[in-house]
Amino acid sequence: MQLSQTHKEQIRQAALSAGFLFCGFARARRLDEDARRLEDWLSKGYQAGMGYMERNFDLRVDPTLLFPGAKTVVSLLYNYFPSTQQSVGAPHIARYAWGDDYHDVIRAKLNILLLRINTQIATVNGRGFVDSAPVLERSWASLAGAGWVGKNGNLITPGVGSYYFIASLVIDLEIEPDAPFPTHHCGTCTRCIDACPTDAISATGEIDARKCISYHTIELKDAVIQPEISQNLQGWMFGCDICQEVCPWNRFSKPHSEPAFQPIPGMLDLEPAQWEAIGEHVFNTRFKKSPLRRAKWNGILRNLKALQSANKKQIP
Repeated sequence: MQLSQTHKEQIRQAALSAGFLFCGFARARRLDEDARRLEDWLSKGYQAGMGYMERNFDLRVDPTLLFPGAKTVVSLLYNYFPSTQQSVGAPHIARYAWGDDYHDVIRAKLNILLLRINTQIATVNGRGFVDSAPVLERSWASLAGAGWVGKNGNLITPGVGSYYFIASLVIDLEIEPDAPFPTHHCGTCTRCIDACPTDAISATGEIDARKCISYHTIELKDAVIQPEISQNLQGWMFGCDICQEVCPWNRFSKPHSEPAFQPIPGMLDLEPAQWEAIGEHVFNTRFKKSPLRRAKWNGILRNLKALQSANKKQIP
C-alpha cells in the first residue's frame, strides 16, 4: 500500500513533534554504490579492530534483507549539541556522551513514533535502528534529503551542522521518497583534515579508524594505546570532536532541549586525578546510563594514563 502525501506529512509532523529535527523518506533497496565504497574501505583495513563492520555485509547494504517486506527507510535526526562546556583542565569527553546513552533514549522515541503512526495514521510494521545494527544511516539520511557526508565522515545539514544522532525506521509501507540531497558543500575546505592530530582523515575524506582518536579511546580493546596515537590525543579521554569543532557548518549548531542529554552532574568538571579516584564500582554506578560504559573502567584508566604520558613528554 502506498500512502498519500497527506499521510506522509502526518508521519513527518509526528516525528518532529517527538523531538526529531528532521524526517525524510527513501525507497528501501540495495545501495550498490555504497556497497562498493564499503568494500573498498574494508579492504584497506580502515575498520581496525571493529570486526562487526565486516559481518553481515549484505544486510548492511540492503535493508530489505534486514527487514523482509521493507518498502521505505525513514531517516530521522536528533540534536545533541550542548549549551555548556567542559571545565578547563578536565579530560575531554565527546559531546554526544555527556548525558544518557543515546541508543536507549532514541530507541524509546522510535517506538513511540511507530506506535503513533499505527494508532493515528496507518497500520505499519517496522523496525527502528540507532547505530546498533548493520544500517548505513548516513547514506539513507542523505538519500532522504538530510544533507551530505562531509570530508570528516559526518552527515552535515545546512543551517544545522552535524551535532546530531541519526536514526532509521524501516517500514513496510510504500511512501513517496523525498529527493536526495543534491550537492556537496565542503568545497575546497580541508579544516577537518588539517586539524586531525593523528591524520585519520584522508585527502579523499575516508576515515582510517586505525588512526582515529575516537576508536582508540572507545573501541580499542588493547591494554595500551600505541604511542603514535597516545602522544597526539590532545586531551581527549573519550571520543573526539576535533573534526566537528573546526567544521564551519557547525557555527549553526543550536543547543538541544532533551533532558536525557543534559550532562551527568559533575562529569564535566572532574580532573584526571579525580577520575582515577572514582574506582570501578562508583564508575559503573554513576555512569550506568552513560555511553562512557562502552570503554569500561579499564579503558578509561588506560586513556587517562595515555594522557598523563603525553603531558609528561610535552613538559620541557
